Amino acid sequence: MSSTFHGLQVAKRGMDAQQAALYTIGHNVSNANTPGYTRQRVSLETFPAYPAPGMNQTGTAGQIGMGVEASTVERIRDTFLDTQYRDETIKVGYWDARAGALEKMEEIMNEPTEDGLSAVFNQFFESIQDVASHPSEAGARSVMIERAEAVGDTFSYLSTSLKTVQGDLQNERDVAVTQVNSLLEQISNVNQQIQNVEPNGYLPNDLYDERDRLLDEISKFMPVSLEYTKSSGNASATSEGVVTVQLQTSQGPITLLDGKTHQVNAISLKTNQDSYVTEIHIGDEIRNPESFPQGKLKGLIEASGYIDNSGNKTGVYASMIDDLDEMAYEFVNWFNDKHQQGVTLDGDTGMSFFNEISQKEGAAAGIVIADKIKQNTNNIAAASSASSGDDGTGRKGDGQNAQLLSQFRQKVLINSGSQAVSLDGFYQSVIGQMSVDAQQANRLKSNSETLQGAVEQRRQSTSAVSLDEEMTNMIQFQHAYNASARMVTMIDEMLDKIVNGLGTGGR
Repeated sequence: MSSTFHGLQVAKRGMDAQQAALYTIGHNVSNANTPGYTRQRVSLETFPAYPAPGMNQTGTAGQIGMGVEASTVERIRDTFLDTQYRDETIKVGYWDARAGALEKMEEIMNEPTEDGLSAVFNQFFESIQDVASHPSEAGARSVMIERAEAVGDTFSYLSTSLKTVQGDLQNERDVAVTQVNSLLEQISNVNQQIQNVEPNGYLPNDLYDERDRLLDEISKFMPVSLEYTKSSGNASATSEGVVTVQLQTSQGPITLLDGKTHQVNAISLKTNQDSYVTEIHIGDEIRNPESFPQGKLKGLIEASGYIDNSGNKTGVYASMIDDLDEMAYEFVNWFNDKHQQGVTLDGDTGMSFFNEISQKEGAAAGIVIADKIKQNTNNIAAASSASSGDDGTGRKGDGQNAQLLSQFRQKVLINSGSQAVSLDGFYQSVIGQMSVDAQQANRLKSNSETLQGAVEQRRQSTSAVSLDEEMTNMIQFQHAYNASARMVTMIDEMLDKIVNGLGTGGR
């Protein structure tokens, strides 16, 4: 038969197991608002049964129950949902970076409004028309010069503002690289702590949570794949082991963190003198920015500018700055050319209205009215060289050349793709493309955030702490603990009867 004290041991195990479950519930409740925390539960298992004593009994488990034991404390987490969440986070990071950059660009370009470049151009055209209608009036000529200065100032403001935001994006891009490298170092440190704990048979659940939080964070910047390696020693069968983090590229995976050796292959950007990214170094691997995978880092690289496979500058802000320079260069050269063919009020020809611009790069910030024009409004060549008439004072007073200059929006041709378009058409195309890109970025950002939120909701329904559920479990385990304690009291009463009540008859 079993020991007299057998019941006490069974009850004690029951109390210990229920107590462990109650402590785990307390841990869950305490971390209900902790970011990245995964709720835990105690795995209760029947303690191996003890065989009935006997001379011929084998050493195998028997049928006499020995109670319960708390074997492990496990996290309630679905790795499939983690993978889905990180996939959507990659898209959110990329489109959020593009949408933010394009939103700032739309604010700078400020189209269509009364303060945009198009409106300033309209005012300038109107002032030229006034000169064409009243070529001898100094007031009309002064207004034309003022409007021309407004065009130059607007071009310069747009170019300077775009370059300033581009510089901010380049700084944000560099900060993102630093964040990625820091996250990799933190994951490596957590890996080492996990590797020190698991061989002892424990499950470092809180360290697993911290590592998953860091992996969620790094997935904003780039797509990563994970490989887990089991720890040696007496590691539990449910232990996760250390993780190896790899960057997924079109040319194959690149190891960012080796979980076995804890080596981190840091990411660094190689840039030219204008801070455009030319190469991306990952350890000993080199990738062109054009082929770098999607994520927040790619979005920032595209927004701030990079050198493509053909060696050309490209990117959201780089393209807009180049387009403005193209417009300014063609406008100034065409306007000067036509203005030089006209005749001033004093009968001179060959007069440039703007200072010459020799190259396209930086042209938008370099539109300056020629000193001779600013010093004397008579030097505006409003008259046509083919005209021999004057205004009665011996000065050339017709406005035929001014009339021609007022039509430059339709006359100036800029190469756009495979065809030449007017200045108006080119600018409308540039603004239209910016608007389309911004709408696409905002739409895909919204779609990605919706999908990410749906996955996160499913993930939270599985892994997050529900206070109502924890309270219910607490009552359940509390009653079980009280029942085990009552069992001890009952056995104590039985033993008291045995010890103090038996063998006293006849006294």
